[in-house]
Amino acid sequence: MSVLCITGTSTDVGKTVTTAALAAVAEAAGLRVAVCKPAQTGVEDDEPGDLAEITRLAGPGIDTLELARYPEPLAPDTAARRSGRPLLNLLDVVAAVRALDATHDLTLVEGAGGVLVRIGVDGFTLADVAAALGAPTVLVAAAGLGTLNHSALTVGALRAAGVECVGTVIGSWPGDPDLAQQCNLEDLPDVTGVPLLGRIPAGSGGLDSSAFSAGAQRWLAATPLLPEVSVRFGTRR
Repeated sequence: MSVLCITGTSTDVGKTVTTAALAAVAEAAGLRVAVCKPAQTGVEDDEPGDLAEITRLAGPGIDTLELARYPEPLAPDTAARRSGRPLLNLLDVVAAVRALDATHDLTLVEGAGGVLVRIGVDGFTLADVAAALGAPTVLVAAAGLGTLNHSALTVGALRAAGVECVGTVIGSWPGDPDLAQQCNLEDLPDVTGVPLLGRIPAGSGGLDSSAFSAGAQRWLAATPLLPEVSVRFGTRR
């Protein structure tokens, strides 16, 4: 079994769609896949959250687990305090992910916002979760101007926490990329020191499950990431 964390350079860069694409590729490869979202914010209790979107895109065979939900669209610790709901605890999050991973070949953990966004008690972050789990991380980045700096800073923060970043994915690639976006394809690996694993076309979240899963095989085709993670960080069965 193995765990792979997914974080972003910021909010709204395509983490959920990228997580769904990774899940779809892993399931197509024959892996039993689970996705954990420790903290969901900005969604009411009776509304579908990010995990529902992942299930819609990647298919009903993906098992999901949400640990906490806070209605206001804020950082999880701030949203928790304002709602009066309990803050998450790092040890509880780690235990929940390990329990989920015990019955799956690959468990994906999707963070909230950027990697240093505070999730719960004592301000722990997704970097702390990944470090405690010994899990590698995929970084979802924006396509355009500014992403080189944001990506380099995020990879640096992960390394400082003792977490391996296995690569970046551009979470929303435009149909008509401008000059900066085209240059970023070459510059991102050089600036971050990690490979560019793929590009998710803008609007892919609007596809149905069949088209999305087929597309995911192409969007992430340039890397053997999932089989490699399964071998390096766990036991593929």
